[in-house]
Amino acid sequence: MQLFQKHTKAQSLINFILVTSSFCGFYVLVSVLILGTSNSKLLVHLQHSSSHDVFTKKTNTTLDHVVFGIASSKSSWTKRKEYVKLWWKNNNAMKGCVFLDSLPQNEDDPSSLPPLCVSEDTSRFRYTCKGGLRSAIRVARVVAETVALNHSDVKWYVFGDDDTVFFPENLVKTLSKYDHELWYYIGAHSEIYEQNRLFGFGMAFGGAGFAISSSLAKVLAKVFDSCLERYPHLYGSDGRVYSCLAELGVGLTHEPGFHQVTNS
Repeated sequence: MQLFQKHTKAQSLINFILVTSSFCGFYVLVSVLILGTSNSKLLVHLQHSSSHDVFTKKTNTTLDHVVFGIASSKSSWTKRKEYVKLWWKNNNAMKGCVFLDSLPQNEDDPSSLPPLCVSEDTSRFRYTCKGGLRSAIRVARVVAETVALNHSDVKWYVFGDDDTVFFPENLVKTLSKYDHELWYYIGAHSEIYEQNRLFGFGMAFGGAGFAISSSLAKVLAKVFDSCLERYPHLYGSDGRVYSCLAELGVGLTHEPGFHQVTNS
């Protein structure tokens, strides 16, 4: 008799646990379904809003919103300015500067060329790369010095060498795909494998030109000099820009329209 009573109590306890567990499981399942539906609706709404915002900003980007920073030198500018004449339009729509180590004595009519700027002194920075050129530091600082020109209503900063040829309309069309208020570093690697192997597949090569969104460029400019101190061993200017952007957690957004053709 006692064994039967114990068995009945145990069975009742088991039944209670099973019923309670089933109810809890059903409650959790219903909650997940409800929350999942709500989150899906919210996600769709956010995606729709995001797409709408990007499209709206896309239609507003023009050449007026772009500032060019061109790296050159007194010795190379005499010949290479002919490349710049191919694409620069001095119609008050284009903004930027060509940065030289010093000004040339005899300069052509400036109406067909960008303004000339003398780079700041970089002697305080260390350069320890054997076989490299110390001018890489000056060229890298074109990024910070272009931002320091303090142009208004800027969405993009575009950088290149004095023999880089830009197609301004195509450039603006490409940049219009991106939100300048977000952090973007846009460019392309070299078309020579060996160059990529030596300097990195994730770096935008300066000869092809590269673009940095204004929101990112302003932050980069504030920390650029302190960052340069940590990379005296690097060879070129574009490697320094790449490294400083990597410290900010920004990787390259690859755009095939930027072409780096290196003489092998």
